[in-house]
Amino acid sequence: MGALMLQGTGSDVGKSVLVAGLCRAFAKRGLSVRPFKPQNMSTNAAVTADGGEIGRAQATQALAARVAPHSDMNPVLLKPQGDRTSQLIVGGRVRGVLRASEWRQGREGLLDEVLASYRRLARGADLVLVEGAGSPAEINLRAGDIANMGFARAADVPVVLVGDIDRGGVIAALVGTRAVIDPADAAMVRGFLVNKFRGDPALFEDGYRAIEQHSGWRGYGVVPWLAEARRLPSEDAVVLQRAPATAGGRIMVACPITPHIANFDDLDPLRLEPEVELVMVPPGTPIPVEAALIVLAGSKATIADLRALRREGWDIDVRAHVRRGRPVLGLCGGYQMLGRSVADPCGIEGPAETVEGLGLLDVITTLGGDKRLVAVAGHTRGARFEGYEMHLGFTAGADAARAPVVFEDGRQDGAASPDGLVAGTYVHGLFALAEQRRAWLAPLGVAGSGGDHRADVDAALDSIAVTLERHLDLNALLALASEAGAE
Repeated sequence: MGALMLQGTGSDVGKSVLVAGLCRAFAKRGLSVRPFKPQNMSTNAAVTADGGEIGRAQATQALAARVAPHSDMNPVLLKPQGDRTSQLIVGGRVRGVLRASEWRQGREGLLDEVLASYRRLARGADLVLVEGAGSPAEINLRAGDIANMGFARAADVPVVLVGDIDRGGVIAALVGTRAVIDPADAAMVRGFLVNKFRGDPALFEDGYRAIEQHSGWRGYGVVPWLAEARRLPSEDAVVLQRAPATAGGRIMVACPITPHIANFDDLDPLRLEPEVELVMVPPGTPIPVEAALIVLAGSKATIADLRALRREGWDIDVRAHVRRGRPVLGLCGGYQMLGRSVADPCGIEGPAETVEGLGLLDVITTLGGDKRLVAVAGHTRGARFEGYEMHLGFTAGADAARAPVVFEDGRQDGAASPDGLVAGTYVHGLFALAEQRRAWLAPLGVAGSGGDHRADVDAALDSIAVTLERHLDLNALLALASEAGAE
């Protein structure tokens, strides 16, 4: 068994994509590979084969490694839900709610569970590729750390540090990390790689050698800008602030970006359709009147996001859209918002309260009970879908008698208005299959010509792996991984 950990000089330097690409590259070599991230923070999550949930990036990395996602791949997941609180997921299951002020004191006690998950993964693998979180240079967070050097030292896993040249200052970022971290932590770092290089890598040769000289670490290569990475599911809502709308479509699908938007990768498959312009509407901007379809995405805090919808005036935009005879679709939290009310009697999202919904569906939602985490498949609008459920609470009412979704086991889900313009469902991943997208786009006057989303992601992973084979010393990285401590 071997193991290698990628840490970064900061957040968003491309660690998730690089781990995914390496998973695919080494899997193509015939190795049994497993991804692992000790601690993650994300509102985009995926259901695992063992009935848990992990960060979306680890599910993508599992796909890259050609294995089923498992809760051991991301043993600690924090899902922000407002008021400086996060839902704490341990081993794929909800353990409670943490305030930001409590996290630093409580995380150290999770290290044993993190190591146990890592060891279980390692026993069935030739190689474990570990992704850090944030940066080890955040030395103010070092005490009790389980995400970066705290894990690396406890598990005796060698580290390669990733620097992002696209944001500038990569020499200072890599060498500066070496300067500020503890010497024992620095000893775990065995090398570096430079990511997101635009242009001819030969132009950076002097800078590359300067990093080696000043850090004492060897370089493992320079990775060019990976355009294919845009085809992978996003994990962090930060991408929504800079993602452009798809251009050139005959019809527009609009989705407002609420403060606690979750699992917004549900809309990624629409980017495969050349006749669809997908617009993620930021705060301070009205929902475009030319939208053919409005989608309300999932939410980690439905009640808080309902208030945000009203604060932005988006509730007025949605109602006007329906009056114009145009459809609205709510997914999970978005479905809950479309009803007459949302009740939180146990204070799961904050203070115990009941708030008025948008009133476009005759249903009411009560938050509570066990979290439902399950892969599902079935039919809606005469077309097959494959997806998953991930939600707390239940929704019921008169419009649920027109449930648009029928699962393979005969169970029904969701609700629809009498005229069929407004619909909602708890199913995530609804648009992934091409035939299901066509069923939604045809009434809007678009035939739909894109393929299945999973196949597109798989092709992107293949392309990224080929690029990494060309630009990184994968043999040397594999040799380094073999030096990981025996578990």
